[in-house]
Amino acid sequence: MQITKDEDYDFLYKIVIIGEAGVGKTHLLSKYIKGTLPKNPTSTIGVEFATRTVPLPSGGTVKAQIWDTAGQERYRAITCAHYRRSIGALLVYDITNEKSFGACKRWMEELRDQAEPDIVIMLVGNKLDLVEKNRENRKVLRETAEKFAKANSLLFQETSTFTGDNVKEAFEGLLQNIYQTKSQAGGGRGRESGANRLVANPQMDISSKSCCN
Repeated sequence: MQITKDEDYDFLYKIVIIGEAGVGKTHLLSKYIKGTLPKNPTSTIGVEFATRTVPLPSGGTVKAQIWDTAGQERYRAITCAHYRRSIGALLVYDITNEKSFGACKRWMEELRDQAEPDIVIMLVGNKLDLVEKNRENRKVLRETAEKFAKANSLLFQETSTFTGDNVKEAFEGLLQNIYQTKSQAGGGRGRESGANRLVANPQMDISSKSCCN
């Protein structure tokens, strides 16, 4: 992913995208940042990231640094290291794959152990277009996911990276909720405010190939 040029912004938020391999994490990021899907999708190796500057409806501008993480077990140590200082996350599952939804609890607990204590998490059910083509493709009921989200204080959205449905809404809804959470806690002071400041790990190699997790 190409990093966008630095622009004026009021807040700097680190966001991670997590979930099992194959649920569409990289498609989600690519669709939001570029408006297109990866041309030659392969599995994510470690992590990669992109940035986008977003004006908030409530005022102010957020620069989001969004980290796309690998879902494979062998990259877990690398991806876990990037949870630190994250103040927002998209926890993605495939609505046509019940196993990917079942793994969300483990991903969520792992994230909350490593990230900022007030991290805002949105549960995202991806591949909505497959269900719209054939209802029998749905293996995770919306009501089931909503119940899980409510029980664990998560935001919730269903998306399709193929059609673009709710992709922008998922990312920007998360950013808005982070801003509200920070404002209520008195942490919305801008670029140099505690957890709003991004600190990359210099020992991590964040370069990676284009991917399609």
